[in-house]
Amino acid sequence: QVQLVESGGGVVQAGTSLRLSCAASGRISSDYTVGWFRQGPGMEREFLAGILLGVGTPYYVDSVKGRFTISRDNAKNTVYLEIHTLKPDDTAVYYCAADRRFAPVLNGTPGSWGQGTQVTVSS
Repeated sequence: QVQLVESGGGVVQAGTSLRLSCAASGRISSDYTVGWFRQGPGMEREFLAGILLGVGTPYYVDSVKGRFTISRDNAKNTVYLEIHTLKPDDTAVYYCAADRRFAPVLNGTPGSWGQGTQVTVSS
């Protein structure tokens, strides 16, 4: 079993940047994929980006390319999501998730979820 804990959320001003962290523990290994999702007010949860822990290959949905950066520090068992030029529309609860396979992360059915961290962007 894999445990995930997100941190780094808060109230931030539009135009600034933020880095979220996802600390993993338990039976996670380099063949896992970790992804970031968000759920805005009244919205469905959406996949944003994923990364293969072993090789570090990132994947982004088109809507966040160029503004979001996913990275990992395997020594710390932590995956990061940097969001640049924050917009009020980025207000959401951000979740990380993990699975041994990429496809479940991409389609929103991974085996493990974190509890989420709230990001509120003020204009």
